[in-house]
Amino acid sequence: MRTGLFVPCFVDQFYPQVAIAALQLLEKTGCKVEYVRDQTCCGQPLANSGFEKESAGAARTFIRNFSEFDSIVSLSASCTHHVKHHFDFIAQDEEVTHVRRNIYELSEFISRKINQELPEVYFPHRVGLHQSCHGLRGLRLASGSERVVNPFNTVADLLKKVKGLQLVDLARPDECCGFGGTFAVKEEAVSVMMGNDRLTDHINSGAEFITGADVSCLMHLDGLISRQRLDLRTVHFVEILNDSVK
Repeated sequence: MRTGLFVPCFVDQFYPQVAIAALQLLEKTGCKVEYVRDQTCCGQPLANSGFEKESAGAARTFIRNFSEFDSIVSLSASCTHHVKHHFDFIAQDEEVTHVRRNIYELSEFISRKINQELPEVYFPHRVGLHQSCHGLRGLRLASGSERVVNPFNTVADLLKKVKGLQLVDLARPDECCGFGGTFAVKEEAVSVMMGNDRLTDHINSGAEFITGADVSCLMHLDGLISRQRLDLRTVHFVEILNDSVK
């Protein structure tokens, strides 16, 4: 099975260690992973800002780059959601349908498509799990508190396999951090307040680390942590699973 790795813009530019950890972990599980050098932005920021038609070129480039893969692994729930649910504005042919059907967010891919056990990892820390809005309510990677369903959580289930790791109980486990892409720019004060609320919840729960599946949310929270010099760190969940945390 050929697997293409999609590395979103902000991961590529600011958190390349997350992409490296994802590649290494997937290879450890026996996946044949390929990185398309011509890949670019999926077009989500442009489309979300009201310029959907202008993002068509990026969308078509994305399809062209990944149409030959059996599966596409994305390191962003929001990018994955954009491809799956918002690529309706380009012509729907066999290649487009194939890519939209076979793109997975990383935790979803590990949970559903990898059949062997993950490498054994020891991470003796108290960890708070931040759930991004697109992952939680867009891709349904976990059960939201507003839904009357049996509880499930894709990322939490993976983290529970890590020896020594203790997931802390948060007062509001599925609340938005306030990033929201361009929302953090247009509504800076509200975004900061929401982010600080999330940090307070994690601190009150005794977390040493905040983890999650979306680097964008973690980047937002990490900026607030840095400015306030808080005794707290952010780390992507794949860095924990790959034993990459320094």
